[in-house]
Amino acid sequence: MTGRLEGKVAIITGAGCVGAGWGNGRAACVRFAQEGAKIFAVDLNSATMIETVERTRAVGGDIETHLCDVTDRSAVENMVAACIDRFGRVDVLVNNVGGSAKGGPEDLDEEVWDKQVDFNLKSVYLTCRSVLPHMAAQGSGAIVNTSSTSGLRWTGAAQCAYAATKAGVIQFSRVVAVEYAAKGVRVNTVVPGQLHTPMVEARLAGQRAGGDVDALLKTRVSRIPMGWMGDGRDTANAALFLASDEARFVTGTEIVVDGGMSVRCD
Repeated sequence: MTGRLEGKVAIITGAGCVGAGWGNGRAACVRFAQEGAKIFAVDLNSATMIETVERTRAVGGDIETHLCDVTDRSAVENMVAACIDRFGRVDVLVNNVGGSAKGGPEDLDEEVWDKQVDFNLKSVYLTCRSVLPHMAAQGSGAIVNTSSTSGLRWTGAAQCAYAATKAGVIQFSRVVAVEYAAKGVRVNTVVPGQLHTPMVEARLAGQRAGGDVDALLKTRVSRIPMGWMGDGRDTANAALFLASDEARFVTGTEIVVDGGMSVRCD
């Protein structure tokens, strides 16, 4: 059976992972490879991509890695050029770089605010800026940007910069989707909720629960109507649909992957 992304080339940023398990980027690399895509995996840290490469190759995937600071315009331009040099084209872009910083307007340092804007939003702009001309020239392409339910509503912590930038990703995607629709390029957003990815143990528990992982997990699960947390594989499956030809008539919209959390009243 032909894979849903057979013969397509996918750039996936944030392809590494801070620990063992299924982060969004790692899961996307493996899942897309299972469906026939050639993977150009991008991250700032080569060590975080070792397991990603191993898991992708274990399913027979063709994967190339590239180190890139996606907040740097020239680095991003070189990254896209390297992908085209290696695989000849770009069919899919998955923007998966991002991370949160705690704090509201009074206690969030201006420097942290600026870094959040660059990390979560400027990175999306820069990668799209470099990829879109190639997709438009070939008359086809699919971009999947990763937002967060924090960009939709309050999700339990004061993180104004993260929430604002993730909301920005959604609206950025909608505007670009309309601009490039007639050029054969689709742009959509996947919106993960409170998943159990390695980021929980590596960063979030320290930020929000004094390092108590079990306490944080209990709090997060309590917000989810389904009563359990998904992981990066759930984000990857949503991104796969949006990247595939099954979503040929889908652009400028979002898939929320949160177990029903964002539609609760409490």
